[in-house]
Amino acid sequence: MEHRTADPVLAEGPAAYGRALRAHLSEEPLLKEWRHTGHVPTEERMAAHARLMAHLYKTGWNRYGWPKEAGGLGGDERHRAVLYDELAAAGLPVPGAHMLLETLGPPVVRFAPHLAARHLPAFLRGEEWWGQGFSEPEAGSDLAGLRCRARREGNTYVVSGQKLWTSHGATATRLVCLVRTGTLESRHRGLSMLMIDADAPGVTTRPIALASGDNELAELFFDDVVVPADRLIGEEGQGWGVAMYLLQFERAMYAWLSSAEALRRLRELRDAAASRTAAGKRLPGGAALRLGTCYTDLVALRARSARTVLALASGRTVGPEASVDKVLLATVETGLFDLAREVLAEDFVLGGDAGAVQWRADWWYSRSATILGGSAEVQRTILADHVLGLPREAKP
Repeated sequence: MEHRTADPVLAEGPAAYGRALRAHLSEEPLLKEWRHTGHVPTEERMAAHARLMAHLYKTGWNRYGWPKEAGGLGGDERHRAVLYDELAAAGLPVPGAHMLLETLGPPVVRFAPHLAARHLPAFLRGEEWWGQGFSEPEAGSDLAGLRCRARREGNTYVVSGQKLWTSHGATATRLVCLVRTGTLESRHRGLSMLMIDADAPGVTTRPIALASGDNELAELFFDDVVVPADRLIGEEGQGWGVAMYLLQFERAMYAWLSSAEALRRLRELRDAAASRTAAGKRLPGGAALRLGTCYTDLVALRARSARTVLALASGRTVGPEASVDKVLLATVETGLFDLAREVLAEDFVLGGDAGAVQWRADWWYSRSATILGGSAEVQRTILADHVLGLPREAKP
């Protein structure tokens, strides 16, 4: 007897999911709250995005692509990719918390299903979100040198140390942290991953304001913070393996999500350029060509990223070749917002409306595109060594 899924959206595949979602986004009047809102402080934006996530959860749309055991409705990475595309096409933002959901959610589902069942539904509902605590003052690119320590005491870990550049650390409810449970000499073999409540006694959070004034990051201090041992993600000493598993989603799903957002912003820039022309304002020389270049860069990114997303959806491990996605994404983001600065001209520099403020904030954030999550130089070295097999430079 042929087995048929009870959910017609899953039965008909991601394309049918996309069509049904598109109809909902175009017809739902409640969604106007999130269209073209412009720039607001980080805390207000995350709260507004949390309300959007609550709506998407209530209507079921952001539950596709996540396992039922963790609050989802089934499906795979393709459904999540379609969600981001359809939100952006409808002029809606991809909720900021989804960037860390894509990075941290998959490893928690795989290595700590009990934590996924307990906390992921609240994440999807927008009731909480998580920060990523990896980097430290003396261990940024070299994560194997982490010093933030967690010592086992019975059924708990006691965490002491510091984290820096913690993504969403200023507003997160929980923190997924890479900590040292072995000796410093054990390097990556002595690392473990823990989920820590941001309001636990002994946790101090110091927001780090970006040049735009947004509190996207934070510095964290742990002073003998007691964490239940069941908050371990994976086994003790398995933190490096969990982090490597996480990395493929950070490269793939984050790149696809960001490309959807970039397409939305490119459309807005195109419309802004047309409005300036209609108002008799001149565009910089070659503006049309550069808009086309930005679009072709985006197409290249999405063509590459689509292969990576499909690999994840089929259960294949994505290796060092995912660094291509990271390099292409940095190219897109820096190129797009540099062009916005030139096309919008005096409005970009002096405009006081929410739209102009948002363009400036995005430009500032794009300055980190070639650094955060692994610098462009590191990505190119990975590609040279592990994908292309190029000979190493001779030492002098």
